[in-house]
This record gives sequence, structure tokens and C-alpha cells, in this order.
Amino acid sequence: MFAVIKTGGKQYKVRKDDVLVVEKINLEAGASVDFDSVLMIGDDEKATIGAPVVDGAMVKADVVEQTRGDKVVIFKKKRRKNHRRKNGHRQDLTVIKITDILADGAKKPAKKAAAPKAKAAKADADTAEKKAAPKKKAAPKAKAEPKAKAAPKKKAAPKKKAAEE
Repeated sequence: MFAVIKTGGKQYKVRKDDVLVVEKINLEAGASVDFDSVLMIGDDEKATIGAPVVDGAMVKADVVEQTRGDKVVIFKKKRRKNHRRKNGHRQDLTVIKITDILADGAKKPAKKAAAPKAKAAKADADTAEKKAAPKKKAAPKAKAEPKAKAAPKKKAAPKKKAAEE
């Protein structure tokens, strides 16, 4: 049986007892990790493809060690300008070993399921308090007094022509 999982922005095709090097996972060596984002699961005869993930499927793995990848050298140069920049990078990685592939109907650990129930109970209590509290009505807006009509503009008096002498 194989599965395609997604972790660290990448997809991996895994089988039981495979050893993978993936992006860093913040767990100590010997810890167990569960991958819920299983994109595909199958065997030689048939395969189940998720939309986007397979419901209830899970891949369990153990962390073997935390390590770092090879150094990647970044060298930038602009010709005829005496401009050179050298930099390097080493990616943090985690080595994992796949211990089990659980198909549809696999139950998630009780620890993860218990936490949402506690949050749901707290949310129910909060909504009950909101329903019990009387709603305050907004104060009516004061009606603005109608503006006084502006006095009509007076026409300018015709200009007097200067007397010609």
C-alpha cells in the first residue's frame, strides 16, 4: 500500500518503512508525527484520490533525526562594476520513517479530538450568555432642524454711465 502526502509545501509518495528527508518539523528525535493531508492512497489494484484530501486517511511516522542540508552558495556579480556578493544557505531538514498508513475510517487520536470539544463547550457557554443578556437598543437619532432658506440674491444695480462732456 502507498500514499501521497503533502508536507512542507511538497508532495511525497510513501510506503510503510520508507525513510524520507522532509522540511523541518518541530519535534524531537523519537517523537511520532501524523500526516492528515493524504492526497492519494492506494495499492496495486485500485487507488483513492482525494478532493483535495482523502477523508479519514492518515499516515503515521516517527522522527529519526533533525539535520541540515548541503550548503547552497549564492554568488552575485555585476560585470565591469567590481560588484560581487557571496552568500550561503543550509536548509533545516527532518528525517522521518513511515510506520503506518491508515486508510478510510481511521480514527484520529483522542488528544486532538478532546481539544475541539472543550473549545466547542466554551463557545456554547459564550453564546448562551449572549442570548441571556438583554439587547440594548440604539438611541434614536435627533432629527436635524430644517435649514432656513437662504435669502434671494439681490441683483446688482445697473452701472451708471459717466456723463460725457
